[in-house]
Amino acid sequence: MMRIIRYLLVVTFLVVAIYGCSPVQENEDVLFQVSTMNAIFRADYDGEITYGKLKQHGDFGIGTFDALDGELFALEGKFYRIKADGKAYPVDDSMKTPFAVITFFQPDKSVLLDEASDYKQLRKYLDSLLPAKDIFYAIKIEGTFEHVKARNIPGQNRPYPQFSEVVKNQIIFEFDDVQGTMVGFWCPAYLEEINVPGYHFHFITKDKRMGGHLLDCQTENVKIEIDYTPEFHMALSESG
Repeated sequence: MMRIIRYLLVVTFLVVAIYGCSPVQENEDVLFQVSTMNAIFRADYDGEITYGKLKQHGDFGIGTFDALDGELFALEGKFYRIKADGKAYPVDDSMKTPFAVITFFQPDKSVLLDEASDYKQLRKYLDSLLPAKDIFYAIKIEGTFEHVKARNIPGQNRPYPQFSEVVKNQIIFEFDDVQGTMVGFWCPAYLEEINVPGYHFHFITKDKRMGGHLLDCQTENVKIEIDYTPEFHMALSESG
C-alpha cells in the first residue's frame, strides 16, 4: 500500500462502490477497473457489475464474465464474449463481470512494425515506446500475425476452485498466418496487488469469430497504437 501512496501525485486513484458508479467520465484518459486480480486469484468469480453499466466507462478493454465464463474483447464500442470453444459472441448488457479493465481509446502514439517479432521481442519493443513506467497504457496491435497462441477456460461451478486449478483446464487455440487484433494494457509494477504487472492482451481474428487470452504470438506486419492513461478508477463490491 505504501508503494501506491508514493505515486498518488502521478496516478489519480479512486475507489468507488459499484452501486455508486458515476456516469461517463468527463476525462476520457481514465482506466476504469472492476474489482482486482487478487479477488480472481481468491476464486471470487461472481459478477458484480453489468456490462450495460461498464460500457458507460469505455469502449476498449478486456476482462471476464460471471463464473469466468468467457474472455472479454472490447474494441470501438463493440463487446465480444469469447467462450471456451474459442468462438466470439455478442455481449448482452445484462451480463455481469467480476473483473474488467476498460477505457475510451484515443491513441497518443502510432507506429508500424513491419518485421517479424516473437512475443518477447514485441514486449521489448513496446517497452521502448512507453515514455514512463508509472501510469497505465492501453494498447492495440492490429495486422498480420504469423502465429498466435491463445487460451480460453470453461465457466466454473460452485464451489469455485482456485484460479491456479482453473487454468490447468485451459483450452489452447493456435492460429497461423492470421489477421486480427490484440487489445490490452500495460500495468505498473507498484499496482501488483490490484492488476497484473506488465502486459495483458486478448486476441480476436479479423472476422471477429475466434480468439482468446493471448499466450504467445509472432507478428509479421502490424500497426501499434498506444493510449496514455494516467488516471485509474476502480469499482469494488459493497459486500467486499
